[in-house]
Amino acid sequence: MAKFLVALMVVILVSLISLGWRVGIVVAAAVPLTIAAVFLIMLMTGRVFDRITLGALIIALGLLVDDAIIAIEMIVVKMEEGLDRIRAAAFAWSHTAAPMLSGTLVTVVAFTPIGFARSDAGEYAGNIFWIVGSALLVSWGVAVTFTPYLGVKLLPKIEPVIGGHAAIYSTPRYQKFRRLVVWAVEHKFKIAAFVVGAFLLSVLGMTLVKQQFFPSSDRPEVVAEVQMPEGSSIEATSGAAAKVERWLLQQPEAKIVTTYVGEGSPRFYIAYNPELPDPSFAKIIVLAPSSKARDALIDRLRKAASEGLAPEARVRATPFVFGPYSHFLVTFRVMGPELSKLREIADQVAGVMRANPHTRLVNQDWGERQPTAHFVLDQDRLKLMGLDPEDVATQLRFLLTGITTTQIREDIRTVDVVARSSGAERLDPAKLGDFTIKSQHGRLIPLSQIGHIEVRPEDPILRRRDRVPTITVECDYDDRLQPPQVSREVNKALGGIIANLPAGYHIEMGGNIEDSTKANAALIPLFPVMIVLTLLVIIFQTRSLSMMTMVFMTAPLGLIGTVPTLLLFHQPFGFSSILGVIALAGIIMRNTLILVGQIQTNQTEGLDMYHAVVEATVQRARPVILTAVAAALAFIPLTQSPFWGTMAYTLIGGTIVGTILTLLFLPALYSIWFRVEPRQKTLDEEEGLTGHDLNVHSRSSYHYK
Repeated sequence: MAKFLVALMVVILVSLISLGWRVGIVVAAAVPLTIAAVFLIMLMTGRVFDRITLGALIIALGLLVDDAIIAIEMIVVKMEEGLDRIRAAAFAWSHTAAPMLSGTLVTVVAFTPIGFARSDAGEYAGNIFWIVGSALLVSWGVAVTFTPYLGVKLLPKIEPVIGGHAAIYSTPRYQKFRRLVVWAVEHKFKIAAFVVGAFLLSVLGMTLVKQQFFPSSDRPEVVAEVQMPEGSSIEATSGAAAKVERWLLQQPEAKIVTTYVGEGSPRFYIAYNPELPDPSFAKIIVLAPSSKARDALIDRLRKAASEGLAPEARVRATPFVFGPYSHFLVTFRVMGPELSKLREIADQVAGVMRANPHTRLVNQDWGERQPTAHFVLDQDRLKLMGLDPEDVATQLRFLLTGITTTQIREDIRTVDVVARSSGAERLDPAKLGDFTIKSQHGRLIPLSQIGHIEVRPEDPILRRRDRVPTITVECDYDDRLQPPQVSREVNKALGGIIANLPAGYHIEMGGNIEDSTKANAALIPLFPVMIVLTLLVIIFQTRSLSMMTMVFMTAPLGLIGTVPTLLLFHQPFGFSSILGVIALAGIIMRNTLILVGQIQTNQTEGLDMYHAVVEATVQRARPVILTAVAAALAFIPLTQSPFWGTMAYTLIGGTIVGTILTLLFLPALYSIWFRVEPRQKTLDEEEGLTGHDLNVHSRSSYHYK
């Protein structure tokens, strides 16, 4: 919440400082009004205020001020040209409402795959689409209605600039920028080649960026697991958990220690699935004062476990992770029909994983084979004594585990009443032969007279996937790396084993990299829908197939700024970064649409195509730069967020580069696309003219210095 408030203050301060306090107030007022409307929509639609919706609001915060700045900029310019404030406000509506709506819809449509993805990740982060979409649409409504109204009421009296429109854009700074745009148009093929080269390098650079699905949470809890060998009694598990608990209670970071023996803890966090009841398992939840203290406690607990804190158990310590739950983030599934061969292959896979220096706590979800006592009946003796195997099994079950005899009601629950023998002898396999059963005639018969005990190693648990026996070999990883990186290293090392697998057996990756693949696969079917909707919006705005194609081609260019930023700040590319890239595609296409709209307006007013391109870029420079600064600064607080940090870096780098593309590359691209040729310099231009000699409305004498 603090990051959201900081981002809100940043946007407001940028507006006040860059536009002046009275003009800035008009722009800044649109922000709380839009957010209040979004909160009302959230209340009406039953959407909660959580980490996802908060991040979505911050994303929208960097974008929603864009429309207000464009509208108020147009009003101020028209007042400087001599229009009264009411006519200036009306002009802003008539000339900017449609392109701004198209740009807003393009940005909203870009988030469509997130909102409708049928996956765990889509369920987790789907509210981003609805919140960002609501915020941007409301901000457009505010920008074309409320902002012009406030402009009429609150803007100071602005004196018309002598020289009108030409003089406004003939200041030294505008002249320098105009010459830069003219240079870009004149060297359009060089600019285009440079941008295409930069884009290809960025695509190649993605191979150097660390991959990630969801990052570790910043919650202060430590999750400690105590796993005994499968088949261990709950008493043995409780004893091992007590050792770990006593050690934790002595640590200064442990504020609250809660132990659950025989099952996982209740689900108190959406990205956590409780474990099924298991006598050999215990979970300990430790509340630390902060995430920093949590990390220090995890490191010490791992060290203590490796030094023999509870040598009879596997002790694991981890933080919570954002996103869909996965017990181990690096896993490989070995699948095949025959159990002994499956065990052999799984042991080979485990050996390869242990050989990797970036893995630890390698284990198999079937556990180690455990000795199991089997009582083998002597069928001939049973017949002589008048017994059958079913009678013996029933009496043994009564002696060892108990038999349900009746049920009683306790409040609203039904409780089984179980009868069994008492004493600790029933838990000692060595004394099993001394047990006695009754024959049909009431005689007591020792078990040793009707059979013998055999001890055999058995798999304590068998797991299947799609009806195929499956052993999952899993491990933790070096915290300095990302799970997909470690998974790929292990998968590469498994190449020899995979190549020599018998028929019917195969190995597949699971864990974090599989979850990421599933999430991306859920987005792919929605991308055609997003593309079609985007093209429809663009074609309705531009009324040109050629122009629609040009606008759409600019969508992926945000990677030019994203990849260097991620590499420079050592940030991974994960699910939240994908959201940032999607948002960037919408932002760049939005800026392109607005620039194209201005070019068309200039042509309608009489400018030839070359001058229309140059002057449209000059006219759009100030609002584009202001919105880029506001957005980039608004995203800075998010860089400290574990969940949204990578997306913030993506948007900051992409927004800065996107601004440069809008102001330099788009004029060059437009000139190439529509074969705009630079006008030959006149004698007056060669001699140089002053800014006041420029006259936008006198098209035949429009010159550049």
